[in-house]
Amino acid sequence: MILCDRVSKISQIKRNIFIGTSGYNYHHWRKVFYPEEVSPAKWLEFYAQHFNCVELNVTFYRLPSGKTFDNWYKRTPVDFRFVIKGSRFITHIKRLKDCAEPLKVFFDSAGRLKEKLLCVLWQLPPSLKFEIGRLTDFLKILKRDYSNYLHSFEFRNVSWFNEQTYEVLGKDNFNLCIADSPKFPCCERVTSKFIYLRFHGGKVLYGSEYSDEELTLWAEKVRKWFVSQNPLLFSFFNNDAHGFAVKNALRFKELVEGLL
Repeated sequence: MILCDRVSKISQIKRNIFIGTSGYNYHHWRKVFYPEEVSPAKWLEFYAQHFNCVELNVTFYRLPSGKTFDNWYKRTPVDFRFVIKGSRFITHIKRLKDCAEPLKVFFDSAGRLKEKLLCVLWQLPPSLKFEIGRLTDFLKILKRDYSNYLHSFEFRNVSWFNEQTYEVLGKDNFNLCIADSPKFPCCERVTSKFIYLRFHGGKVLYGSEYSDEELTLWAEKVRKWFVSQNPLLFSFFNNDAHGFAVKNALRFKELVEGLL
């Protein structure tokens, strides 16, 4: 491969890598990540200087106003991207049933992120057990009305980890989220043309730092996935305690880009 082709390939690969943290608005990150002189009103701008993507969890708990989505869009660079967590009203209260109207309400607001909204993460409750019809009906709505976005599913009941689930997800490029934690079930099965990794803390849920050895192991897995499939990568660190998420995300970015 001649040099210019190699440079072009590396550039393309880097454009397919989105690594960041689960949320950015943490006051305990002041003086750990955010300089003391940077106002909280400017934290998103500061964050976007270091990462090209963020996973927003606030959308799980409540639906921000359209003005808030507009504000996020305006405050970030043109190449910055958002991943948002689907509303818990849809996943935990409706439990994926009869969701056409709630989905419309959700995306009418979230859609104001326009091209900066890449993916939606649907985190299901541990109490929701495998029911393929329930999932299939939900996916039909997403495919019909919201196929302009990528969708990832984080199952927290082990009963979902079976061939039926993988087949239904893979049929239309729906993703099985690979979530590393000391508590929730995990399966490293790729069902889509993109990889979605969530790091909740390897030893203490949300509260432990990943070692360089652990991150290197995951980076090597990413390298193998890229070699075989050349997918998109989403990777978010949710171990926000003590700013571990920021430190681990920056290091993981270095490791992944160094291996590809």
